[in-house]
Formats: sequence, C-alpha cells, structure tokens
Amino acid sequence: QVQLVESGGGLVQPGDSHRLRCTDVGRDNTTYSMGWFRQAPGKEREFVALVYVDGGTKYADSVKGRFTANRDGAKNTVYLQMNSLKSEDTAVYYCSLRVGEEFMYWGQGTQVTVSS
Repeated sequence: QVQLVESGGGLVQPGDSHRLRCTDVGRDNTTYSMGWFRQAPGKEREFVALVYVDGGTKYADSVKGRFTANRDGAKNTVYLQMNSLKSEDTAVYYCSLRVGEEFMYWGQGTQVTVSS
C-alpha cells in the first residue's frame, strides 16, 4: 500500500535553491507517475511538476526552467529541485502518486516559505 511522506520544507530566501523529497514509506515496487502540487493560503491547489514512469517530466509554466523533478533508481523516491526561488513560490508542497489517470494518493505536505 502506498504511503507518501514529503520532507525538506523550510524557510529560504529569494534566489536560493532548495530540494524537496517524497518517499513511498510503503515501499511499493510498482512504478507510477508521480506529481508535485502546491497550495498557497487562500488559493486552490495547483499543479507544479510531473515525473512519468520513464523518467520524462512535465512542468507548469510558472516553474519551467527553474524547477527540476526526478526520481531515483529505486523508483520509490522523487525529488523537486527548486532554483531561483521567488516569494510567489511560497506554499505547502504536496507529492501525489497517479494510478492510471487519477492522482489517488497524497502526502501530508511540507511548507516552503520564500522570504527575506
């Protein structure tokens, strides 16, 4: 059974780089597409990045060129490398696992605050 846990959140300054991590504690051996989402106060949750089964990626326009998502060789952990962070990147970041065409499993989220 899938159990996702995000880690790596914290307070960072504008222009800094930071990396988030999402691990399937349930140690599921099946490979799935995994996505990163975020939600800022007063706003709806929005898509950030997607890592396909083959390692390919897709990004939201707001982070394209700055963020990089990837998975490790074990395929149970995914990362979100965030570069050139801006204040508008402040949000709770969530990892989600897609089964078929639906994002069925979600982590509890990790807070990223970009502020000077």
